[in-house]
Amino acid sequence: MFALVDCNNFYASCERVFQPQLQHKPIAILSNNDGCVISRSDEAKALGLPMGAPAFKYEAFFKENGVYVFSSNYPLYGDMSNRVMSILKKYTPDIEIYSIDEAFLQFRGFDNYDLNHYGLKIRQHITKWTGIPTSIGIAPTKALSKVANKIARKFPNKTQNVYIIDSEELRIKALKWLKIEDVWGIGYRLQKRLKNKGCATAFDFTQLPSQWIRKNLSITEWHLQQDLLGIPTLELGSFANKRSISTTRSFEHAYSNLSDIKERISTFASSCAEKLRKQGSGCHAIIVRLSNDKHKTSLIVSLPYPTDSSLIIGKEAVKAATSIFKSGMKYKKAGVTVTGLVPMDNFQLNLFEHQNPKHKPLMQTIDMINKKYATHKIKLASQDLKHTWKMRQERLSPRYTTNINEIITVKCH
Repeated sequence: MFALVDCNNFYASCERVFQPQLQHKPIAILSNNDGCVISRSDEAKALGLPMGAPAFKYEAFFKENGVYVFSSNYPLYGDMSNRVMSILKKYTPDIEIYSIDEAFLQFRGFDNYDLNHYGLKIRQHITKWTGIPTSIGIAPTKALSKVANKIARKFPNKTQNVYIIDSEELRIKALKWLKIEDVWGIGYRLQKRLKNKGCATAFDFTQLPSQWIRKNLSITEWHLQQDLLGIPTLELGSFANKRSISTTRSFEHAYSNLSDIKERISTFASSCAEKLRKQGSGCHAIIVRLSNDKHKTSLIVSLPYPTDSSLIIGKEAVKAATSIFKSGMKYKKAGVTVTGLVPMDNFQLNLFEHQNPKHKPLMQTIDMINKKYATHKIKLASQDLKHTWKMRQERLSPRYTTNINEIITVKCH
């Protein structure tokens, strides 16, 4: 059996853990730079606040409806997610962390367990230790556990936020209830195509001929159909390494000076290189982009060998930025993307060119020091030691669990 554990309104719930006065209040979480709404509590959804709503257009709406608005507090959300996932690992060794607020569990050898009771126990443990509410769906396959999770979330009073699909009758009933657009893995275009075939529900999708799906759709949709039929075809996985890594930022103000552009590009390139090292990859190419209100320019730089060195990536990115920079232009945004990624422990060697072997221990030392002090103490010479890019976060809550200066203060009388 598989279980999908999903944290309810995760970002909003993280804010409520440390501000209990927000319970049952409408909450909206904004994107980077306080741009648009990326998460809403159930109360905010009930008010009609749409996902992606531009914050500046909805200021009056927030005030009229008493919506509590917060900037994204990623250090807090990431730490709370780690705490939830650590608890889940206590209940089974087979776990796939699917996203920051979701995880699949597989119960092997749990034949004699009361899984409904086990699910309630997991949920109570998470609530007690973290304060985060969850919904748990349990079923014979991953896709069906997604369906069960939706039912647990939709009918909390009847299910106590835990629901099990453990019979053919319950499977069919659940699939007939679930609309085709709500099926995991079916996007907007595929949804339209399936509706033209007469599929209004998940059950209708399972009734399509298997051969038609393999011929007209893809093996992915065939696997999904089999999973919904109760035939396990989707196994637990882990996060795959990214195929490309980007760092893109809007500037605090328009830059027309090449030295400012070079400094920002160097910083973005260093960030990409650090992310490469975290996943054990090197890049074969670098893409540098500069843009203003009317023009976007970019340049691709191919490397003779894969690298994860901040020194090399930073140097090549700055060269590219210098090449595409136009005097007199006011740039508002820049970005660096590293692509053509390969594992650094297994790649094709170049007979004539290779990375300086001294770079590897140097990068390891830099990463170790920066991790130890939880900040970028060591930077490239091309970076401004005093300049750190900061998002516009005018409604940011404290980092209660990751910054010693922002933890909760308890006053005893």
